[in-house]
Amino acid sequence: MKVAIQGIKGSFHHIVAEQYFGKNIDLVESLSFSEMPDLLHNKTAEVVIMAIENSIAGAILPNYALIDEHQLTICGEHHLSIHHNLIGLKGQSIEEIKEVYSHPMALLQCHKFFKQYPHIKLIEDKDTALVAKRIQDQKLEGVGAIASKLASEIYNLEILAPEIQTIKENSTRFFILTNSEIKSSVSANKASIKFITSHETGSLALVLTILAKHNLNLSKIQSMPVIETPWKYAFFADFIFDSYADYYNAINEIKGKVETLKVLGEYNKGKR
Repeated sequence: MKVAIQGIKGSFHHIVAEQYFGKNIDLVESLSFSEMPDLLHNKTAEVVIMAIENSIAGAILPNYALIDEHQLTICGEHHLSIHHNLIGLKGQSIEEIKEVYSHPMALLQCHKFFKQYPHIKLIEDKDTALVAKRIQDQKLEGVGAIASKLASEIYNLEILAPEIQTIKENSTRFFILTNSEIKSSVSANKASIKFITSHETGSLALVLTILAKHNLNLSKIQSMPVIETPWKYAFFADFIFDSYADYYNAINEIKGKVETLKVLGEYNKGKR
């Protein structure tokens, strides 16, 4: 299976790909989330793995927009415990590190650690593992990366400080995406939808009441502005259910109460 990830080998997306699909996969590397939908549409990849939210940094809003704009289908999810490590060339100490490059999300999740080392300059980069590879390829002394243990092993670097994330219980949720049509399955127990309510008072509360009436457990709701209509918002919602019939009935009832509704995916909830 051709699986597209954001980043390169050793990235957290790579770890998710192997945990979800096994190691017998053809990895397709991409340095930008925005490039990933095209990998599906031109059949370079069969599935895409895309981070959607982090327990510390919150939702990755541009990725919701990508899923919606490119008509991608959510066919699964995976939760990964994130363990950030400061890594660099072997034989160096933290005191010798002058610059640390990493993905903006990784820097955000480790900000408290670096307060202890004001001499280190933090610089945003495209991917955690890509920085690790660059350090090894160019033998960059005085430069560190925030990356996974797997990245340190693949690129033969040393862990200078383990587990540097600010909150130790740090987890990221990833969507498994395709561009195939949604295949309804009674075995599904989770769904993601996008809907736009009217401006009438209580319109959002009415949707939430319908979910509760049909025994659907709302696990996340995220608002995003509708770009072409100022001060209008779309809602992305995830909910869990025990009965597919309850879900089916709830969706049909909600359709009559909102301006638009789109099912983004029906799938099995991931283990936390």
